[in-house]
Amino acid sequence: MLSFVLRRLGYGLLILIGVNLLTFFLFFTVNTPDDMARLNIGGKRVTPDQIEKWKHERGYDKPLYRNDAQSGAAQFTETIFWERSVSLFTLNFGRGDSDSSGDIGSQIALRMGVSLQLALPIFGLQLLASTVFALVLVFFRGTRIDTWGVVLCVVMLSISSLFYILVGQVLMARVLKWAPISGYVEGWSALRFLLLPMALSLLARLGGEARFYRALFIEELGRDYVRTARAKGLPESIVLGRHVLRNALIPILTNAGAYIPAVFLGSLVFEGFFGIPGLGSYVIDAIGAQDFAIVRTMVFLGAVLTIASYLLVDIAYTWVDPRVRLGAMS
Repeated sequence: MLSFVLRRLGYGLLILIGVNLLTFFLFFTVNTPDDMARLNIGGKRVTPDQIEKWKHERGYDKPLYRNDAQSGAAQFTETIFWERSVSLFTLNFGRGDSDSSGDIGSQIALRMGVSLQLALPIFGLQLLASTVFALVLVFFRGTRIDTWGVVLCVVMLSISSLFYILVGQVLMARVLKWAPISGYVEGWSALRFLLLPMALSLLARLGGEARFYRALFIEELGRDYVRTARAKGLPESIVLGRHVLRNALIPILTNAGAYIPAVFLGSLVFEGFFGIPGLGSYVIDAIGAQDFAIVRTMVFLGAVLTIASYLLVDIAYTWVDPRVRLGAMS
């Protein structure tokens, strides 16, 4: 187990370094520090002195990745690459490029709790609702319930999340006035602002995931262990809930692991439309303000969370299925 975890961490570190290098060179190839200064100050109507002042305040007046005027360690530490790219590995994110952004690390710490309040319930409810719905369809397979349930899943996954948001806001907030259309407050009162985006996010993902889980369960029904369980006289509900579900957990865990980074980063679309000040809206605001420092930081954190989530999923495989040996999965 330990050797597997260490080996995967090593692979993950290499991937993270690659993502970091690619992101850095991509951003600074598209835009030079002078271009970034013009975008943040006010387009083309800026003086060279304003550009130099902006670059000096944010450390962009240093060489990009090499300083030939110095030697030794200072040749690399006194560069934009060191301060804006290597420093991410120490969780030193620095300040944003725009004047109103402030310290990136403080903003992430402040907004993280808000995103988790929205995303964690969505994650748990989504997994539970999709699994239960799929099991119900499989239990009534071959009947009208199964047929119309599959049709409903196809219709739901064919509709864009924006449609759910717009219709939900009009119906629930403007017509029925059951929930506020947008906004956020601290404490337990935040629940009335979060219920509508939670419900709409659940609807947006339910069809696709339930259809995927149904296909997994149908495939498991043809296994020998299912025929053995039925031969013992076990009810169909026990066969599905105790045997089929457990043996289909590995692909379900894999699918859930891909969603873990979104739990941390928040739902970009839903936070933006509902005015929730989480990490998702933070990224949208940064893109709108051309704040590349924030975008690079969030790309880095997204890569970290993706690597960590798949490592946790691999470890969870041994709990779900003791036959899985981590040493053989390297």
